[in-house]
Parts: sequence; C-alpha cells; structure tokens
Amino acid sequence: MDSRYNPVNIEEKWQQTWAELGLDQTAINSHKPKFYALSMFPYPSGSLHMGHVRNYTITDVIARLKRMQGYRVLHPMGWDAFGLPAENAAIDRGVPPAKWTYENIAQMRQQLKRLGLSINWDSELATCSADYYKWTQWIFLQFWRGGLAYQKEAAVNWDPVDQTVVANEQVDSEGRSWRSGAKVERKLLRQWFLKITDYAEELLNDLDKLTGWPERVKVMQGNWIGKSTGAYLEFAVVGMDEKIPVYTTRPDTVYGVSYVVLAPEHPLTKVVTTKEHKRNVEAFIREVSQQSELERTAEDKPKRGVPTGGKAINPFTGEEVSIWIADYVLYEYGTGAVMGVPAHDVRDFKFARVYDLPIEFVIASVEDVADFDLTPALATDEITKVINIEYNEAYTEPGILINSGPFTGMNSADAKAAITKYAEENNVGRLRVQYRLRDWLISRQRYWGAPIPIIHCPNCGVVPVPDEDLPVKLPEEVELTGRGGSPLTQLENWLNVPCPTCGTPARRETDTMDTFIDSSWYFLRYPDAKNEQQVFDPAKTNDWMPVDQYVGGIEHAILHLLYSRFFTKVLRDRGLLNFDEPFERLLTQGMVQGLTYMNPNKSGKDKWVPSHLVNPDDPRDPHTGESLQRLYATMSKSKGNGVAPEDVISKYGVDTARMFILFKAPPEKDLEWDEADVEGQFRFLNRVWRLVTDYAGAGVSTQQAQVSNLSKPEKELRRAIHAAIQAVTEDLEDQYQFNTAVSELMKLSNALTDAEGKNSPIYAEGIQTLVMMLAPFAPHIAEELWHLLGNTNSVHTQTWPSFDRAALVAEEITLVIQINGKKRVDICVPAQADKADLEKYARESEVVQRYLEGKEIKKVIVVPGKLVNFVVA
Repeated sequence: MDSRYNPVNIEEKWQQTWAELGLDQTAINSHKPKFYALSMFPYPSGSLHMGHVRNYTITDVIARLKRMQGYRVLHPMGWDAFGLPAENAAIDRGVPPAKWTYENIAQMRQQLKRLGLSINWDSELATCSADYYKWTQWIFLQFWRGGLAYQKEAAVNWDPVDQTVVANEQVDSEGRSWRSGAKVERKLLRQWFLKITDYAEELLNDLDKLTGWPERVKVMQGNWIGKSTGAYLEFAVVGMDEKIPVYTTRPDTVYGVSYVVLAPEHPLTKVVTTKEHKRNVEAFIREVSQQSELERTAEDKPKRGVPTGGKAINPFTGEEVSIWIADYVLYEYGTGAVMGVPAHDVRDFKFARVYDLPIEFVIASVEDVADFDLTPALATDEITKVINIEYNEAYTEPGILINSGPFTGMNSADAKAAITKYAEENNVGRLRVQYRLRDWLISRQRYWGAPIPIIHCPNCGVVPVPDEDLPVKLPEEVELTGRGGSPLTQLENWLNVPCPTCGTPARRETDTMDTFIDSSWYFLRYPDAKNEQQVFDPAKTNDWMPVDQYVGGIEHAILHLLYSRFFTKVLRDRGLLNFDEPFERLLTQGMVQGLTYMNPNKSGKDKWVPSHLVNPDDPRDPHTGESLQRLYATMSKSKGNGVAPEDVISKYGVDTARMFILFKAPPEKDLEWDEADVEGQFRFLNRVWRLVTDYAGAGVSTQQAQVSNLSKPEKELRRAIHAAIQAVTEDLEDQYQFNTAVSELMKLSNALTDAEGKNSPIYAEGIQTLVMMLAPFAPHIAEELWHLLGNTNSVHTQTWPSFDRAALVAEEITLVIQINGKKRVDICVPAQADKADLEKYARESEVVQRYLEGKEIKKVIVVPGKLVNFVVA
C-alpha cells in the first residue's frame, strides 16, 4: 500500500473505471425521486478557465450528493456553439466556423472529463448541430403560429465592420462594438421580433414563485421588466390632424409642460418639421444615427437637441408649446415622444437650461406652500414668484399642485387620478400600464447561427417553412471574408427556393437567430436529447423539469434567465409543458480572481503588470520603476493573472483543485486564487490519505459498531462523527455552504487522528464516514481510499450517512466552577442536570469544597450547562 498520496496515479484510473461502469449515466424508469442538476453550458472557446472549473465543480458536488441520497440524477453537458466569435475566428484562421467549433468542443470535452465530473455524456448536445437547430427552428414556428413572432422596421445598433446587428449589452460605454471595436451606428432595418411583452405581467408576477432564487436576481429581473402605471396623453399638432402621443408616470405635472420632444427616428419628425428648420433637423438626425443607444441615454453626457419649428397644444392649458427632437429620446421606448417638464424632471431641467426653454413649477413641497391660499383662482402669481426664486433645480418629489387650473391645491397622488380621469372624459388620454421591457429583437445579419425558417414570396408574402422541410440547413462550406455582410445573401443555390404555398420562385430569409434563442430552451432538450422525431417527448421533459438546481454566473441574471422563463411559458401555452418556471433553485457563483498589479499612471491594457514580473516586497513597474497597486481582479489574459487549470491539476491533482475552490469562499462570493491555500488543501488530502491508509494497513475491522456499553472515548468519538454528518449535510442541503462543510470534514479528520482505541468499531465507523462524505468533494481520492478499506463497489453508489440524534446528546458536560468570578476548576456532571442539581453537584464536589472551606457563601450564580459562580466573603 502506497503511503504517499499520488493523485496522477489514481485520478485517470478511476475516471476510466467510472466510464466503463456507466456510473454517471442517468437512471431510466426509476422509482427514485428525480433531481436535475445543471450548469449553464459553455461557449466552446477551446480552453477551460478557472471560472469553468468553479461552476462545474459546484454542480458536480450537488449531483454526487443527490445520487448518494437516493435520487436519480440528470447532470448533462452541452455547448452554446453558435455566435459571432466563431465567424471572427474563421476569418482570422481561414477555416470554416464549423471546423473551428467542433475542434474546440472536442478539446473542451476532454478537459471537462479530466476534471472527473459526473456528467451524463449521453445527453450531450451542441446548438450548432442540425439535429438541435432543427428544433430551434421548429420552436420559432410555434411562436409564429401563436402570433408571437413578427417582422417590422426598427432602429438597431449596427456594427459597420462585422456587418451585423449588435445588442445593447454588446456596446461599450464609448459606443463601440464589443467584438470589432468599431463605432456602432444606428440604422433602420427590417427585423424579426418575439412578443415577450405579451408575457410581461406574468413574468413579473411569477417572480414571487421563485423562492429558491437570490433576491437580488429577482429584483434585477423586476427592474428590467419595469412595470409602471401612468397616463397616455395626446398633444395635437398645430395646423395638422396629427397628434403626438406621450406616456408619463407624472400626469400631475402636465400643467408644467413647456415643450414636447420626439425621437429623431419618430415618423412624425419629418411631418412636423418646418421648411426653415429642415436642414438642421436632417443634420442632427444623421449625427444621432452614428450614436449607440448607450451613448444617447448615458447620464453623464449632456442632452442635445434641435427645434423642428412645429408646435403642439397642451390639452390641459390650451397653450402652444414647441416641438423638439433630442438624442435622449428613443423611438423604441414608450411612444417615442416625451412631454418636457423641466421644473420636475432632472433631465428636462438640464435640457431646458441649455436651450433657454421655459421652466414653470407646478408642484411644490407641502412646507413651501403651507402659508398660501391655494384656492385655484387666488394667489398663483405670488406662489409662482416665491417658488421660482427658491427652487433652483428640478423638484422631483410629490407635493401640492400649484398653477394647475382646477387641480391647484391637490396633492400629487389625488391629482394623478383626477387629471387622468379628466383626460379620459375629454378624449385626450387614458390610464395606461406600461413596461420598460420591449419585444425581443432576434435577427442577426451574420452567418453562424440558426437560419430563420421563413420564405419570402412575391405572391404570398411571408411563408413559414413546412415542418417536414426542417431543418433549413446552414451551408457549412462557405468563405468568410468579414466584408459584405452574411455570405448567406450570396449563396444563390441556397437562397432561391420555390414558395411552399404557391410554387412561385421565392427567397429564403437570410437573417439568423440571436444565440440567446439557442440557450433559452436547451435545458428542455437534455431529458430527451437524441429524439429525432420530436423537439422532446413531453412526458420525459415534464418528468425531469423544472431544473432542481441551476448554477451560473450573475452576468446572466437578466437576459438569459428572462428569455428562458419566456420560452417555458410559451411552450406551456402550446401544450408541451405542464409547469410555469424552468429553474426551481438558482445559484449565481462569484468570479475567480487572481493577483495582479496596476500602474495608476497608465490606462488601458498597459496599466496591468502580471504578478510574476513584480517583487511583492517592493511592487514596482519593471519598465518605469513606478509604484504599483496590489489587487485581486477577475482572471484574464490582459491582466496577466490567469491560472490555467491544467497547470494546477498536473501539480496537485483534480481533487485538490476542487477542494480549494469549494473551501476558499462561499459559492456566491468572488474567490481569490492563492497558491498557499491550494497547498493547504493538498496537505489536508495527504493527511486524510495517511489516516485511512494507516488504518487499512493495520487491518480493517468488519465488526458492526455497537452503541451500547461504549467507553467514554468511544462515546466522544461517536458524537464527533454524527455531529460532522449533521453539519455537512445541513451545509450542503440548505445553503450550499461548501466551505464550512469542508471545515467540518477537517474537524472530523482531526477527531479521528486524536482518537484513542483505533481498533474500536466506532473508529472504523468514523473512517468510513469520513471517506463517504469526502466523496462528492474529492471523488478520486475517496474512491481509492474506499477500495483500500476493502470495499468492492463504488463509494459513489453508497447511501449518504445519516446522523443519530441520540449520539449527539452528551451524557456528561464540563461545568466551570468560579469563585468570585474567577475560574478555579472544571467538574463533570450529568448533561441533563437542572439548575438546582448543578448547584448541588458543585457544592458536593470535594475539590470545590476545598476552595470554599472557611469562606462564607453570599450568593450562587448558576448558568445552566456552563458554570457555577460562588460569591464568597
């Protein structure tokens, strides 16, 4: 028996054995309860990083625990394999995206297997495979048939280099594309949308059902949906039949409107612009089109606009106000128009100050108008004079209405309702519930994605591809140059097809789908991943869903999770699913951070100095000699602080890497990589190795442990064993506190090391318990030690140990004896002794009597279970 722990020798051996035994395959038609453990699937970039290792280790511990607790477990893996990075890589390397992607998948699959993850590889899927995206296209057609997919012209973020639409979250703070670095432009294109807004109310309300989700994620989703209740008001355009609709949550401020603003893209912009202002307006529109949505709405940038020359009528005052266009108003938000109330909106206030527009206060605080007569016909001039002098910034709080006609003197809450009612009665507006959420733009003008299964016919219009003709296959042998947009627009043989309805020559849709589509339903496919006849067998998917535990990064807290919830509800309404929410519990793990140094005098990539180039005792820039700041930051190549998983594994083994990741920090917190802490976990596994191999080498006791007639040391050891079982189980089941669970394993290891009577059956119970509870955390060493103990089946098929509550109850406790508050001695007393008995035992103790001899007891203070304090003269 090898006295030294050599992870390289045992890890590959057991991984091969587990694969041969099919240990990680999902049980079929089992009477056991189900548990679906899932990590967010990775993009196949070609190499794992420590963030991957953390994510998948967390899920693996949960999956292994649940198997030992008697569940049938589904723990699958797949690849989020479509997307722009593959196209860019293909251009850079001169290889087809498919070849690059599948090579990366093969490489990362081997890396994941090297981690010893208990994944059921029989359920593996890749979103770029035709047998997957066939069903992505089929699901799109379900949306189409349900009236939830449509096409319209929309202003989009356009990357002029990659020749594609980019989402808002793919544009940086400077308005540049996340991938090409090009300045993003605003462009009108005919795009495909999914009507997620039809489900806005349900998506919002059902957040209350997600009791297993972090509260901050639910808050983020609620804010993204952004429900608000306000008024829809119409401002008639002077000299025209047109009306400008606006939506406002502050109808109580309507008497303070001093201008109306249209989005530059608004169809009415051209209509209301006068001849004198046409040139300025057109120039401004061209300028704004070069800005991203992020730039236009950034809080720290000045708001800019130009007048159109048009006028609108305030439906409440009857007064004419000027019509402007401004960069901060977006056509896609609300009605694409806002009423400018500079006195009561910070953004409008700044805009009005820049362009010298009127600012009239129509709401004041209760305190400021307390001394005024607020009868509508009286004192308004005097109030206005005082308020305008004292208010030098926008007043955005609720208050009392002034200068508001018949509504003067009302508080804001009452005025909102009254003004909205007036608008409805006079046909100039109505109550309206609105959401910040907009319909989901899914069109992408790029190649490497799922083709949208639509054919455009000159006679029939938009025609869906028949189900029997799916998949619309993506031609894989294409030349990507990075110029001229998607190559699909140039492939005439693919592009030109007969209309499925009338046979007329027609053309395929050349846009492909946003990759968020692929990740919005993949978890539904895993339970039936090889089904060639259906998207999935509803019986199988409804059996396994919802996912019991989902693990992934907080960066996906909004879009991916929101879209997945949306897809689930739509497919439920199409009769395929019988549940409302896809993920029962959600764990958002923190980032893995590495040590790096920053030069505060530099910017960009130049400011980072890798830690291996720096003397930690005197951190200075090796090139300039300037002092550096030491900090932990998310691992990346640019910061020079990345740690390759294979380097750690080759030096310490997989189990040590897993143990460090689980022990270093709670899973939801960021983890700081520290080589010394990795060493610490390696030393711990070595101690466990020596503890178990020394015991096994001395001869394993097969005698069943008896809980009666135990010696005092055996009772104490058994109490330590079952306390560890209780603590580890609760840490894993309640909050996934892996770090404290590992601490409990360390305590049990120490208790076994210090125990007397190593031939006792209780000691044998402790050794086996330690190995079994170590198994989900460090599966390879646990398996090896389990077999060294003489077992022939896998430790991972054992039943998770349960604790005996009776063993946790101590028969005796140690009672501290104090004299005048100073500890003198400890005595042992029965654990169940009450307060009176504790004093009795203390008085009768011979050693205590010696301390009390000749002294007068003034008072006795008893703290049950802890101490007795004699106050003496």
